[in-house]
Amino acid sequence: MKGIILAGGSATRLRPCTKITSKQLLPVYNKPMIYYPLNTLIKAGITDILIIIAPEYAGQFLNLLGSGKEFGIKLTYEVQETTKGLADAFIVGNHFIGDDDVTMILGDNIFEDDLSGEIKNFKSGAKVFAKKVSDPERFGVVRFDENMRANKIIEKPKKWISDYALTGLYVFDKRVVEVAKNVKPSKRGEIEIVDLHNWYLDREELDVAMVDGSWLDAGTFDSLLEAQVLAKEKLQDKMVI
Repeated sequence: MKGIILAGGSATRLRPCTKITSKQLLPVYNKPMIYYPLNTLIKAGITDILIIIAPEYAGQFLNLLGSGKEFGIKLTYEVQETTKGLADAFIVGNHFIGDDDVTMILGDNIFEDDLSGEIKNFKSGAKVFAKKVSDPERFGVVRFDENMRANKIIEKPKKWISDYALTGLYVFDKRVVEVAKNVKPSKRGEIEIVDLHNWYLDREELDVAMVDGSWLDAGTFDSLLEAQVLAKEKLQDKMVI
């Protein structure tokens, strides 16, 4: 299993802070934000990790993380010149992934739960992580049948279909690279990750794991503040870096 952290983008919702640095390098209590997704991957036993970054902040990530030796891992970096959608990460990282399974986590996603068991138990197909939320229209949403089996996934649905949002943590087998290469861009010009989910769902190869504890997408000032409190009160003794 290899790991990918997606840490590019311009994070305009966090301006002016992100005019001078990457969102994923902002502090969350006493650690840079990217330490939290790194912690999720390392606790799952993943030691070969690719970080996808924007060109203007590449040097800052290298200064902070280096080769990864300090943490007992190997870090590789790829520069993403323009954002083309989450699924583009598997195209950018196709040589890195090779013939291995891969876990991708968004660089601003912070989890209270220890999800390492769910990642380690992955066999094949795809696995996503869902959390019941009050504002599902902001996310990719998964609908379940009466037996709680996923039967539909939609990105930011205009009409309500479910309260279960997909979090920014995804596990795929090696086929994901070819699947991503064949995805047609959406109306907004992006390669949507829900298209990858639905490819596996159509083949009955998608597993959905539930997130019970807090999950934060720290992309706004309000959620960043929540993340500070969560990190201080509940995450300090769960960090391995």
